[in-house]
Amino acid sequence: MKKTLLILGFLCCVITSSKAQVVGLEVGDIAPEIDLPDTKGNNVALTSLRGDLVLIDFWASWCGPCTKEHPELIKLYNNYAGKLSIYSVSMDTKKPLWLGAIAKQKLPWIQVSDLKYWKSPAAVDYMLQSVPLNFLIDKNGIILAKNIHGNALNEMVKSILAPQQN
Repeated sequence: MKKTLLILGFLCCVITSSKAQVVGLEVGDIAPEIDLPDTKGNNVALTSLRGDLVLIDFWASWCGPCTKEHPELIKLYNNYAGKLSIYSVSMDTKKPLWLGAIAKQKLPWIQVSDLKYWKSPAAVDYMLQSVPLNFLIDKNGIILAKNIHGNALNEMVKSILAPQQN
């Protein structure tokens, strides 16, 4: 009897601990906090966007694939205005280049950077190795997808937000 209770207790601990939310980078984890200055120098915390579907987008002005992706992100952002937020984290080190790219491409969403490149706390916390890199997080900050681009990103956002439009 004691052995059975011990086994049941152990199984109960394993089951409950495996379903606990953790801060991390895997789908199902809570996205690590980012709190960096925007283009005007005011810090914007990622958690300030809780309640929205958020795309965390790591990019840089010198990254061709990043800038090539921006027109699609602009369409996505405009299609789901008020329902989807984009929180872009720049890996630039020169503020004029960063601000110039934002202006040239007319990027309307939140832009943050500490201009520290790979030494940025956000780059470290998100284990950034290259850009572009993104994470789609739900209204509670839970990672739904990572490194999702193009049509796959559009379809996932549509499937998440379409039921809310009815």
